[in-house]
Amino acid sequence: MNNSQIHNDYKQQIADYFNRRTNYDQEGDFHPLVAHHLIQCADIQPGQHILDIATGTGLVAIEAAQIVGNSGSVVGVDLSEGMLRRSHSKIAAAGLTNIELKQADIETIQLPDNSFDRIFCCCGIPYISNIPHNLRRWYGFLKPGGIIALTGLAETASIFSNLLIKIATNYGLELPSWSEVTGTQKKCKNLLQTAGFEQIQITDEQFGHYLSLESAQNLWEMFINNPLTHINFVQHFNCEQLNAAQAQYFSHLETLVTKQGIWNDLTLYYMVGHKPIDR
Repeated sequence: MNNSQIHNDYKQQIADYFNRRTNYDQEGDFHPLVAHHLIQCADIQPGQHILDIATGTGLVAIEAAQIVGNSGSVVGVDLSEGMLRRSHSKIAAAGLTNIELKQADIETIQLPDNSFDRIFCCCGIPYISNIPHNLRRWYGFLKPGGIIALTGLAETASIFSNLLIKIATNYGLELPSWSEVTGTQKKCKNLLQTAGFEQIQITDEQFGHYLSLESAQNLWEMFINNPLTHINFVQHFNCEQLNAAQAQYFSHLETLVTKQGIWNDLTLYYMVGHKPIDR
């Protein structure tokens, strides 16, 4: 299998995965809260033009559209047809006419340079390859003086997926990790600086919680079906190896149990950068 085919397979897995997760915005308050906070970070004004990357079910796009009003506009881009179908339904229910949705790959889509006042990417960074390259592309889409607002996970976030990454190394496999690009505030700042952004602000919010051992064990299925894990982990294993990896995962979990349960850190970074006016 060549690199191009692997890349295409991965993108298809992402689309299929999120086609099955169209109710994620109803799974507790996490996603709505993060979307709302990210919007607050970007100081949207009426009449502005917004690009929402990995728009999903439109949490950011809809709230942004309500702020910019009919004199402004929002473009939402996502790979998943199922996500966009739900987003269309929510947009219609809200009576909004200033949102355009595009089913496309944000890594290859062609958009006019200097055309957006704000660009958002909420919870989508882990699924986008070569983040530095794509940030430079998105930098071009922004008007001078425009603002980009992204979220990223800290290196301490999700002890369970980090545990899976460690197990993979025992088999000579390297799973992609968000910690490489957004693992610390310093890495987040460097990421935006390298792309050309200035007046960078990085803030964090903790969404961590305790899980029972049983709940943590049940996460195994979610992880191995996640495209980030599946194409780099599951497809390299036979049934016996996968069962052995699962046993290691369960064994490690038992060492993490406390009276409150197993702590799952979920530190989220809000990354905001400005495109200089004189460039």
